[in-house]
Amino acid sequence: MNAQKKVLWNASKAEIESSHLFAYMQWLSQSKGLNFSSYEELWAWSVDQHSQFWQSIWEYFDVLHDGKYDTVCSNDVMPYTQWFKGTKLNFAEHLFRNVEDIDVALKFTNENDEIRHITWMELKEEVAAFQSFLVRCGVVKGDRVVAYLPNIPEAFVACIASCSLGAIWSSCSPDFGVSSVIDRFSQIDPKVFIGVDGYRYGGKTYQRVKESMEICASLPNLSAKVMIPYIQAENIVDNFTSWDLATAEQRRSGKIHFERVPFDHPLWVLFSSGTTGIPKAITHCHGGILLELLKYSTLQNDCHPGENFFWYTTTGWMMWNFLFGALLAKGTVVLYDGSPGYPNLDALWKIAEREKIHHFGTSAPFLIACMKNDFTAKEINLEHLRTIGSTGAPLPTEAFEYVYQHIKKDLWLCSMSGGTDVCTAFIGSSIWKPVISGKIQARALGCALYAYDEGGNKVYEALGEMVIEKPMPSMPVFFWNDKGHKRYLESYFEMYENIWRHGDWISIDKEGQIVIFGRSDATLNRQGIRIGTSEIYNAVNKIEEVEDSLIVNIELEDGSHFMPLFVKMREGNVLSDDVRNAIKSQLRTDYSPRHVPDQIIQIDDIPYTISGKKLETPVKKILMGRNPKMVANKESLRNPNALEYFVQNKEKILSLSPLRKVKRTNMIKF
Repeated sequence: MNAQKKVLWNASKAEIESSHLFAYMQWLSQSKGLNFSSYEELWAWSVDQHSQFWQSIWEYFDVLHDGKYDTVCSNDVMPYTQWFKGTKLNFAEHLFRNVEDIDVALKFTNENDEIRHITWMELKEEVAAFQSFLVRCGVVKGDRVVAYLPNIPEAFVACIASCSLGAIWSSCSPDFGVSSVIDRFSQIDPKVFIGVDGYRYGGKTYQRVKESMEICASLPNLSAKVMIPYIQAENIVDNFTSWDLATAEQRRSGKIHFERVPFDHPLWVLFSSGTTGIPKAITHCHGGILLELLKYSTLQNDCHPGENFFWYTTTGWMMWNFLFGALLAKGTVVLYDGSPGYPNLDALWKIAEREKIHHFGTSAPFLIACMKNDFTAKEINLEHLRTIGSTGAPLPTEAFEYVYQHIKKDLWLCSMSGGTDVCTAFIGSSIWKPVISGKIQARALGCALYAYDEGGNKVYEALGEMVIEKPMPSMPVFFWNDKGHKRYLESYFEMYENIWRHGDWISIDKEGQIVIFGRSDATLNRQGIRIGTSEIYNAVNKIEEVEDSLIVNIELEDGSHFMPLFVKMREGNVLSDDVRNAIKSQLRTDYSPRHVPDQIIQIDDIPYTISGKKLETPVKKILMGRNPKMVANKESLRNPNALEYFVQNKEKILSLSPLRKVKRTNMIKF
């Protein structure tokens, strides 16, 4: 935490003065008499006077609305806070404000190099046509519309059309298993289902007609089922309305009705990963998401009208919903459907070249994979690329430096972290601050985020529990069917009264830059010292022969611990004594002897959720004797067989412990 800081990038004076953030601060000065000399001063005001801040966002972006509000933010504690009570608005209405019909709104491509560019006029026509279909199906405000779709333009069209009516949207990507989708959609009892005949990934085609039928059979109150023939043109499926037929009427009218709804009316339902039971149905509202995405996409990400904004995502990850922020900023959203590594790791970078992408969003594991495979973009023209966004996992120092050495020297690396919980980032980018190797630049405006020690005190330059002390408008209005907010309160407010505890270990330095050390529920405790999992992964990533790794810490009955490290080797490599010694040496050099695992074990694969999270806690619980069916739902996993290894080899793994007596929880026999 006290390592010497290495500055990798600073915005030029011209870049700062042409930024949205600069324009907003000029507006604050001229209209409110508020002047700030630094981003940290602005951030401090935005949380100290958070009602004034969110009112300024409302005014600065000139939110279209009916009605009046007496208070910006009620005095109710989280999660009961109410925002802009008395107003009505519509999230979708703001997407089409002040746009030129001939400009491109969406660009789409896939593994087959299919390319589609959709103008704002064409988007209006498609949304109007699908909205008309929904109306004919009897969809009204509050009804649910769900989709089982890849990342294709039709998903955007259907979402906008649903939200424009005040209906509530939810989506899963077609790589989700049937029972996983049913676990999600059955909770919200949808009226309309939109499915797809299949999708492509890694050069293979996966049929999804049968799966769509099975899902619909478990949704008893559907009034309409739509099928998009994505894999096979004119693929007609019995008892489904084809997309073309659904949108045939009024395609050319381009007239969309926007139903203005109360600020806190549900917009969409996003689901948690569901690794440990029924996924939480996290419900966001029109007004909260509108204000948050307007703020983040412009003031934090600095997306400008006409800029091409890309993020590698599926419809089952919150980053798909986050893309709407670029449309609010009048940018062009670039969609990609397929594998990020097919046929090679240069696939996405070549799309960035071809589509002249300005903002390229991806995951930390993708950048790490590029680094470990010695990928370089020197032969790819990325002259338009302004920013690279990274999320999904902590980005190690080496990956920061790799980006500047092998992707592009003059760009703004925007590492960020947030969650499905708020559909945004709590911490991320600020054009006013330097990019320092291994650090996230800033706490987002309006986010009162701190690190707490074990006594609940704010700490700086030290490891602490990440908390948010004040409400944000994009926090969930509720979890669907969560009587008395029971699951909501259990998820965030059990540790600290009226304080949101997010579940990450972080450190905040005196300049407001942040390092994430991993999930606090996966903390490694060695000789009384807390170690974040990301520290282990950062060191292991430097070992060329290792492709990926997973670390857990198991409590023993005598109070000591057993910390095994599981490694997946790169193709053609095995875990030799030399590799083991290299891992141990790297951990000692980078951190301390406490970071050295008790055992290093080679495995075939590392278990991940579909949204890309490592399963440290479920693996730990399995090894401590918990029922595997209770700690992880296989349908929520990207590679369920990887978790099965730990079930089958539990006793063998535990036998490697220096002390065999493991503290078991709900011990059962397998």
